[in-house]
Amino acid sequence: MSKALTKQELHNLAMNHVGKDLEARGFEFIAINSKLKKHPQFVCMDKNKQHFFVIVKAVLLPENANNYDIVWMESFKEHARKHNSKVLYAGVGLANPNGEQLPVFLNEEYLIEYNGIQLIETNLN
Repeated sequence: MSKALTKQELHNLAMNHVGKDLEARGFEFIAINSKLKKHPQFVCMDKNKQHFFVIVKAVLLPENANNYDIVWMESFKEHARKHNSKVLYAGVGLANPNGEQLPVFLNEEYLIEYNGIQLIETNLN
């Protein structure tokens, strides 16, 4: 019998995908936090030693993974500024290929919508 992924497992699946993307882009990982709703998920740095806080958000399609809470993000950007870090956002949409009304199952195929990593400007408005 198939087991539906929990919210934490969906989050971990999204983090694995984003982590591979960050690695392919040459980022070095400083810290990883996979707990749901604990931010940032990744703290990493580029080849120039610039630190980045990476936020990963997993959603079930058809929800738009690129949407985030703007008010919350403002407070997070302030946190990043205090740490001289930049903010990256990675939204990941997941779905069952047999229909969006079905859950994503463990060890079964899934659909993924991932538009890459977005730089969130931390400058004061």
